[in-house]
Amino acid sequence: MARELAARLCYAIAENPTDPGELLERMFDADYYSTLLAEDEIFSTSPSKKQLDYISRIVAGVFEHAAELDGYIDKYSKGWKFGRISRTAVAIMKTVMFEVLYMPDVPDRAAINSAVEIAKQYETPETVSFINGVLGAFARAEKEEVNGE
Repeated sequence: MARELAARLCYAIAENPTDPGELLERMFDADYYSTLLAEDEIFSTSPSKKQLDYISRIVAGVFEHAAELDGYIDKYSKGWKFGRISRTAVAIMKTVMFEVLYMPDVPDRAAINSAVEIAKQYETPETVSFINGVLGAFARAEKEEVNGE
């Protein structure tokens, strides 16, 4: 749930650039958050403190590293032009790429598998396969680079 909420917020910031702190404060205001249940079942439970910390870290980090993450998407998107990739897919991939690069406490495989499951709710099977391929190639290549292999 936390990863999906983070990806949704990253999407929202990409669509309507705003300060991540302001967006998070507005989104998780108890009164406002409770109204979202009518929109989607994901809002049936408020995130815990730990989940909010995770979401905040992702959203702020993706915002701060947006250009870098866009570059990685472009680099690993073999056969797809960046402009062809849906904004939802971009938000999902940025979320995981940030985790791989800046959150060593999150296992890469778990982040990628979760992202693929989230993508299945929003994207076509072709796009889900694309996301999986991009994230897998990215994680392997960037880990090799970091480890000097």
